Amino acid sequence: MSYNQETELSYSDDCQKYINQFIQEFPLRRAEIGQGTVIKRALPSRHKRMIGAWCFLDHAGPASFPQGSGLDVGPHPHIGLQTFTWMIEGTMMHNDSIGSQQLIRPKQVNLMTSGYGISHTEVSPDTETQMHAAQLWIALPDDKLNMAPAFDHYPELPVVQAQGIEFTVLVGEYLNTRSPVKVHSELLGVDLFAQESTSARLSLNPKFEYGFMALEGSASINGHELTEDNMVILEPGLEHVDIQIHTGGRVLLLGGEPFESPILLWWNFVGRTTEELKMARDQWSEGHSRFGAIPDYDGPRLEAPAFPDRMRPSR
Repeated sequence: MSYNQETELSYSDDCQKYINQFIQEFPLRRAEIGQGTVIKRALPSRHKRMIGAWCFLDHAGPASFPQGSGLDVGPHPHIGLQTFTWMIEGTMMHNDSIGSQQLIRPKQVNLMTSGYGISHTEVSPDTETQMHAAQLWIALPDDKLNMAPAFDHYPELPVVQAQGIEFTVLVGEYLNTRSPVKVHSELLGVDLFAQESTSARLSLNPKFEYGFMALEGSASINGHELTEDNMVILEPGLEHVDIQIHTGGRVLLLGGEPFESPILLWWNFVGRTTEELKMARDQWSEGHSRFGAIPDYDGPRLEAPAFPDRMRPSR
């Protein structure tokens, strides 16, 4: 076959159609907490329960508020997961039942591993007036489900400049650069920021499923519009995707191999059976030593809601 521009265009169109078979998008849910801080929840959703081991994703803010009116989340428990906080603007103080106290600042990550059980608080300092963050949960694999709790703070993450984009590697490896953040599944987390509008082709692992969320501004994923009100999902099988990020745009890219087993996610717990979740709820309500205590917090603990009659497994 001879080469000509028409052949090239036809091939490109066929490639686009092929890639688009793997792409879907869905709206985010919104809620307001504190003094006007808007939370946009992407995971879990009826459209998509998990992306690899990523089982929960909230985008908080950006928000401004008077001093002393920031977020104040009292002691609450977790099991079976890691909480992952990526701070974009503002600061937040973390305290937990294993004695960790850590102020997280912009461009830093806090990683708390609940394992068998932990409790913690998240409080904006009295002088803080800004809040913009992504908070995620990572389901622990079966062999780590009841591991000892831990906490890690990562003040610096590796940054790579390529194709007009600033890539901050949050989790896993990307562009031959590995994040120091310790997780227990094959995962990827990358923050993409573009000072000016740019287009790029992103390499993908065909074994991974992926999700894109706009943290600031807007973008386009292979022609699918990405705003702060939706999420774009890629199913496994793709080796690359084209992205356009508009001036000042910031996009969160998540990826991972489909999780090894179905999970149950209820309230602040991740488990495998309703029995273990019910037990954790009862132990928290009874003040069991499993979740420790945070004596420095001046205020009440969060109360566990009533347990549901039926639960839907994720995956």
